[in-house]
Amino acid sequence: MTTNPKVSKYRIRRDGPVLSDGTAQPAAPAAAAPARNTPAVENAQTDPATLFEPQDDGFGDQKFPTAGGTEVLAAGQKTPEEEIAAIRSEGLTGRQLRLARRMAQKHGIEASSDFEAVLLLRRKGVDPFDRSNIVALVKNSGADDATSRALARTDGPGADTRVQLPQTIKPGQLPATEVMNEDRRAAEILKIQRDIARRRRRKLALLAARLSFFVFLPTLIAAYYYFAMATPMYATKSAFVIQKADGMGNSGLGSLFSGTQLATNQDSVTVQSYLQSRDAMLRLDRDKGFKTVFEDPTIDPLQRLPENATDEQAYRLYQKMVQIGYDPSEGIVKMEVIAPNPKESQEFSQALISYAEEQVDQLTARLRGDQMKGALESYQDAENKVFAAQAKVQQLQEKVGILDPISENSLVMGQISGFETQLQQKRLELGQLLDNERPNQARVAGVQGDIKRLEEAIAKLRSQLTTDKGNTESLAAVTGQLQIAQGELQTRQMLLSAAAQQMETARIEANKQVRYLEMGVRPVAPDEPTYPRAFENTLLAFLIFSGIYLMLSLTASILREQVSS
Repeated sequence: MTTNPKVSKYRIRRDGPVLSDGTAQPAAPAAAAPARNTPAVENAQTDPATLFEPQDDGFGDQKFPTAGGTEVLAAGQKTPEEEIAAIRSEGLTGRQLRLARRMAQKHGIEASSDFEAVLLLRRKGVDPFDRSNIVALVKNSGADDATSRALARTDGPGADTRVQLPQTIKPGQLPATEVMNEDRRAAEILKIQRDIARRRRRKLALLAARLSFFVFLPTLIAAYYYFAMATPMYATKSAFVIQKADGMGNSGLGSLFSGTQLATNQDSVTVQSYLQSRDAMLRLDRDKGFKTVFEDPTIDPLQRLPENATDEQAYRLYQKMVQIGYDPSEGIVKMEVIAPNPKESQEFSQALISYAEEQVDQLTARLRGDQMKGALESYQDAENKVFAAQAKVQQLQEKVGILDPISENSLVMGQISGFETQLQQKRLELGQLLDNERPNQARVAGVQGDIKRLEEAIAKLRSQLTTDKGNTESLAAVTGQLQIAQGELQTRQMLLSAAAQQMETARIEANKQVRYLEMGVRPVAPDEPTYPRAFENTLLAFLIFSGIYLMLSLTASILREQVSS
């Protein structure tokens, strides 16, 4: 424990003013007094003039909080407590008090609190809140920091070799003991809240102005157009599929896709491209007056064609009003035709479907024609040659007067065979007659005559088969010619049969290539307008403008950050 020294008071000296925390302000050092090795009581002289001289108490100029010294004030002079209370009533902010403490440290003034630092600076004639003093303070602190960093980095022959020891805190450099009361704290918090609310209101007002100009105003204009100005449009929807004729002769890999949409995928895409082409638009304009319908002055300007519009302008509008989609997974072509009148919408749709049917028929017409053309030419050639062979056979038959040479040969050979038999019988009969010793000459002569006639008949018949007589050809020659002609006729008949079979096969294959359009959903005129969809379009416009504003805001923020950095 610490025991306070018990020393008698010989005088009341006038030191510095006592502060609010009980410590006395340091006074200016007195003139150097002669050193004394003994207490004041022991060195006191009986001389009255030297009795009340300042005596050294052994503690120098050090002040103690428990010192009971008092100060004699002049008339009208305030005590330090009153001056600090006056400074406290000025409503200084925490930032100003910290600046005052830093400025007091720069001027070498030791203060126990921020308010005391303000008081001491003002007594010294320095305004702690003057802008020039604050700027000088910041510059000096920056220069000091730079100098200290330069000295710390210096490493060489000329470097400072002094030993850098930790700095000791002087007894007067203590943290501020000022405690903000509840009222002042509430007032400061309220002030900060009001400042934050004011800045927040200003930013919200700017944000609302930007949103109103870039988002809400364009959305309002779009909503006015869709709800008040846009002309009602009627949409007729239809769907169709392109089918392929079934063939009984499908085999191999071709039969795997014959019943699926892959077999007609290319045809469907071709039809879709045709319906979206300029050719279809021009044909629709010639047949149904597409341009005339959309040049009606009752249509709003954004959807109306100008008078005497070009084909390009009409085609751009045609692409918007005729929507055609193809679903490859199902093979269905879906079409939506939009017009200002439901009847016209239905007529346009029916006309486009008829164009699609013609286009489908034309897709395989050339292929089928080429296949049938070759087969038909081959069949006609074989048929003509059969007719020629048949005419040659008939000419030979008429020339020789023989219908069938084979039958004629068989007949002649039959006659020869019969005559040969009779000749053998007559010879046997003649031999029997001659075996008699006295044969009957009349009978022998008759039999010999029969034998001679039979031999002449057989010779004549044989000569007909092999010998020509004048202009008459032999039966063998006629038979050979007729057999050649009949063989050629049979060959031509076989070729004609093959050509007929080939033509039938080509016809079947051509039928396999047939495409036809089958309606899934027929066009029906609507009784209510389909477009515009005012609410959906307005919401979409709001989302689009919001997205554009968001992208522009992010871009501006990034650019501002890059420029500031």
